[in-house]
Amino acid sequence: MRRLLIPVAAFALTACGSSREPAAKTEQAPAAPAPVKDDTAMLPAAGRTSARVVPDHILDEPKLPGGTLGEYESAGKKYHLFIIDAGDKQKAAFLLLDLKSTLQNPEYISYMGGYFGTRQTKPAFVFAKLQYLAGVIGLPKDDADPIARVLAARLH
Repeated sequence: MRRLLIPVAAFALTACGSSREPAAKTEQAPAAPAPVKDDTAMLPAAGRTSARVVPDHILDEPKLPGGTLGEYESAGKKYHLFIIDAGDKQKAAFLLLDLKSTLQNPEYISYMGGYFGTRQTKPAFVFAKLQYLAGVIGLPKDDADPIARVLAARLH
């Protein structure tokens, strides 16, 4: 009986051993960003020099998804307007908080439900309305305010 157990035990031990070839690593490619809605029609036309849809990380911000970015020039000043369709109000509010965390000295703008501060050396006026996160980048607060109001009125 012992003679039978020894070969069976030896076979069981070799069958359970690991193979000498390493298991192939399966790396998953990063998920493609969700398709971004083109909200160019909601950007004001006055002073716009270009507009484009950014597929992911608008404003080169890793915390932000894609959106619509318009470039403007007026009275010798260049600035940007952006719109992100977050899908619902709650997501827009969370994106606003994410963006606020990137601002230096954020000042709460109560009538807009947003913030004004400095982002990467540029002034930024950002706000959430409905399911949108939007803003004006590159203008001082007094110049950005009326433009932000026009942009907010166009969000529907």
